Amino acid sequence: MEQVLEFLTQVSLNNNKPWFDAHKAAYKTAQATFNDFAIKLIEGIASFDSSVKGLGIKDCTYRFYRDLRFTKDKSPYKTHLGVFISPGGKCSCHSGYYFHIEPPDQDYLGGHLMCCGAYMPDSKQLKSIREEFMLNGKEMVESITSAKDFYLEREDSLKMIPRGFPTDSPYSEYFKLKTALLSRTFDNDFLFSKDLLPRTVELFKECYHFNTLINRAIDYANEEM
Repeated sequence: MEQVLEFLTQVSLNNNKPWFDAHKAAYKTAQATFNDFAIKLIEGIASFDSSVKGLGIKDCTYRFYRDLRFTKDKSPYKTHLGVFISPGGKCSCHSGYYFHIEPPDQDYLGGHLMCCGAYMPDSKQLKSIREEFMLNGKEMVESITSAKDFYLEREDSLKMIPRGFPTDSPYSEYFKLKTALLSRTFDNDFLFSKDLLPRTVELFKECYHFNTLINRAIDYANEEM
């Protein structure tokens, strides 16, 4: 992965088409290396989460070229690579497992990251996730604490408990969440380690219970639409 990170670092310093065209071979090598890891990661996660079996690389990875239509930043290329493994693929709006590589001086996510869950679900899905905490709070909290190497994202949580949810519930703080996400950062030593793949699979395995419960809530919301 050293080669992948070095390429991303160089893109961050030379984010323009002439440089990229001159280094297309380096891009293809970095992308192929990352894709090979991503394919093996999909297989590794499918070994404990059957809901993602059969997914391919195109189902879970993203274009390296940025969409410039609605942004003032006209830099043509991303400075990160990521793979999101969820039932139905990256566009299914389900909870899943996300692995992200990014040079530390960039500001997309601020560095390397692993996440599990559903980022900013729509209003009906979020309501269903909050109801899951209300009706099944003990198991939900257990699924969070069992992911011992991750932390629950609470950024941008509501200040007040949303209407329709009890203020005296022991799980009331979870009703304020606007996203259902477990995260952990990692450093270059982790990224460059020879056992990166098995370590990543084992870490994501900690989140299986959480992802299963979040997807149950999302599926319920989708059925109600």
